[in-house]
Amino acid sequence: MENKANETIDIRAIVLQMLVDTIEKRAFSHIVLNQAFSSYTLSHQDMVFLGRLYHGTLERLIYLDWIISSYSSVKLNKMKPVIRNILRMSIYQMLFMDAVPDRAAVSEAVRLTKKKGLKGLAPFVNGLLRAFQRGGIKPGMPENVKHSAPLWLYELEVKELGKKRADAFFDASSDAEPKLYVRMNLNAASKEEIIQMLEKDGACVEEVSDVKEALKLSHVGELTELSAFKKGFVSVQDLSSMYVGKMAAEFSNADSVRQILDVCAAPGGKSLHLAERFPDAYVCARDLSEAKVKLIEENIKRSGLKNIQAEVFDALVLDEPRKEKMDIVLADLPCSGLGVIGRKADIKLRVTEEDLHELSKLQRQILEVVSQYVKPGGILIYSTCTVNQKENQENAAWFLEEYPFEKLYERQFIPGEDECDGFYLTVFRKADQKQSGKE
Repeated sequence: MENKANETIDIRAIVLQMLVDTIEKRAFSHIVLNQAFSSYTLSHQDMVFLGRLYHGTLERLIYLDWIISSYSSVKLNKMKPVIRNILRMSIYQMLFMDAVPDRAAVSEAVRLTKKKGLKGLAPFVNGLLRAFQRGGIKPGMPENVKHSAPLWLYELEVKELGKKRADAFFDASSDAEPKLYVRMNLNAASKEEIIQMLEKDGACVEEVSDVKEALKLSHVGELTELSAFKKGFVSVQDLSSMYVGKMAAEFSNADSVRQILDVCAAPGGKSLHLAERFPDAYVCARDLSEAKVKLIEENIKRSGLKNIQAEVFDALVLDEPRKEKMDIVLADLPCSGLGVIGRKADIKLRVTEEDLHELSKLQRQILEVVSQYVKPGGILIYSTCTVNQKENQENAAWFLEEYPFEKLYERQFIPGEDECDGFYLTVFRKADQKQSGKE
């Protein structure tokens, strides 16, 4: 996207292009959204409208497509990409954005159609939307469509969670505003100082009892403009993932921990939390590419922490000199991301059932390697941001059968039950080799 700072902003046209890039060209939603915010000078009101319309349309895509198909004689895959995305975002406005009158949603759809050089299709767009305005949602919508979930994914979650919990999971992951948590760096400033700084900048702050460093924020505006963020006193991190640092501290003696390794660390939130929790330890934060490590380094610089360093390293490659040298190893591994579909709705559109099998195998391959870094009596934390037994509980059970570790803690966070993203973590302790009977 080009910089449009000096031009009149057409928010709906921007959202339309974002949807085309994400749905038709398979771009990642968080990258598309960040590019839009950095390319255009938007008021806070415009940013909220853009984010809501873009994210909401993606989140409800399967639901919206079913409605369009119930009114159109032209199959969705036969429509021009611009037209089907104009229809999607327009019906979303009519159903879920009370501040937008139906007539405005329809007229704006027609205007966009003409603006895109498709004047001849304007009557089709107008007619379909007017018909929907009169007729509403037709009966017969399947259960998975009601939750805008692919059929295979809906059936999987119903099988694993039961229908009531699965429905709650998908409802909680729908287009409600995702909760914003930040982690305080209490080594840099006191909780009272940080809260006062946030409130002075206009944020509404709610303390969280579960994790001492956690705060829930609302009415923030641009987070990166907050003084506490600029000074490195707070970092964005969901409450569920803060449990990594919390549990690491709970099951370790902080005075004796000297070496910590995070094998898949980008963008570095959990690594930084460990560095804060264990100020006398050295934290090595690794990831596979220069680009990912650069993200970690940027966050390290902002934090001001001196006991952490980032480096490029493949988690599948054994680093012999580090064998049995680590007090704590964090393996927050690549996963399907089903726990964060409330933030990245395009995950539902791109992940497949086969991906779950392949990711599960990859996780086992990484665990085989990185478990060797844990010293006897040390801690291994295995975590993912998904809600899927194959990638979580089944892998943890497999690991216990194959390697000389004991399970100290296990938890699956599920949206709809927990006030946070979907997240899984298990804490293992490596047995003393003399006691384990395994080399």
